[in-house]
Amino acid sequence: MPLLIRDPQSNKGDHGALGILGGSTGMVGAAFLSARSALLSGTGRTYIVRLSLDDGVVVDPLTPEIMIIDIQDCKDKPINTWVAGPGLGTSDSARQALSKCLNSDDPVVLDADALNLIAEDPALGRQCRRRHRPTVITPHPGEASRLLQQPVAQIQADRQTAAQTMAAAFHAVTVLKGHQTVITTPEGAPSINHSGNAALATAGTGDVLAGLIGSLIAQGVDPHQAALTAVHIHGSAAERLTLRLGGMIGVSASELIPEIRLLINAGQAPVGQG
Repeated sequence: MPLLIRDPQSNKGDHGALGILGGSTGMVGAAFLSARSALLSGTGRTYIVRLSLDDGVVVDPLTPEIMIIDIQDCKDKPINTWVAGPGLGTSDSARQALSKCLNSDDPVVLDADALNLIAEDPALGRQCRRRHRPTVITPHPGEASRLLQQPVAQIQADRQTAAQTMAAAFHAVTVLKGHQTVITTPEGAPSINHSGNAALATAGTGDVLAGLIGSLIAQGVDPHQAALTAVHIHGSAAERLTLRLGGMIGVSASELIPEIRLLINAGQAPVGQG
């Protein structure tokens, strides 16, 4: 069965509204990558929610369909899912914005600087753990090291245990990125992803993945299923690019996004289903 099925009479309001909390000055590109990934994977509305618009970045010229707004303007927007962290920074303003996001009644995907802020501030970790709505965290080994206060070598020596420990500690679906990404829930056994290759070892690919997970959740996919399937499609997109280009060198995060769209439209079945 295809991952996403659209009613012919549907409109943009039927396909979710994703808010990307991030894109601070000097790091707007991370938010752009997440938002473009969400847009091209089917989200009905995609917002980049920035802490400030003082630098004048209010439109993405490549994808003007993405709406860029100040954090003060998001209250009246129909956002039903959040991705927090891409290019967010670790300022006091970022910390406060993340706290408000964690207090929301919406599913939240936590990536990048959101994870760094949680690692620095135990109060944010407790807030994450107490959430009654779905939470997904997407650490790479360095971020996992900070979250668990363990050396990276220890994380990598037993990745499944590390993922399960984080899932329990933060009451979150956990995606421990890297070679053979581990996906687990606080209650369940870990799953190991086997798609992908070293073409993904470049800046921005994590932002693309976070946007894809958030997009699927915004469109109604169960958060655990969204994480499983997004990781698989993300890896498959890298494999397709590598095959076409004849190697893994020089693949950029931006190039993954059209490949992800092709895989979704080709009827990519959710991982674990027929």
